[in-house]
Amino acid sequence: MIHGGNDMSKGFANMMKQAQKLQKQMVEMQEEMGKQTVEGSAGGGMVKAVANGHQDILEVKIDPEVVDPDDVELLEDLVVAAVANAREKAKEMMEQEMGKILPPGMGNLGIPGLG
Repeated sequence: MIHGGNDMSKGFANMMKQAQKLQKQMVEMQEEMGKQTVEGSAGGGMVKAVANGHQDILEVKIDPEVVDPDDVELLEDLVVAAVANAREKAKEMMEQEMGKILPPGMGNLGIPGLG
């Protein structure tokens, strides 16, 4: 007869309980990230982009001074840069929140949208 089987069962049950708790925390965190926003900018703040924690771009603001019909390409570049900046800040915000939940060394677990 092998002894300790009961201890292994308790250990597995405890591990499953911890996994369920972690999953619940991650779902809650994902919902919260959808509500939080960050702002990226380019051109010294002439173009701004607002993103939520899921890296969705919610808004783009353009200072009228940067609108030059003779240099549309500059404006396009500034919009792309502001959007990229906002998405990077959103990614950093998500990584910080994940770090509060996950044990050290677990990384982003390959969760879509986090890498």
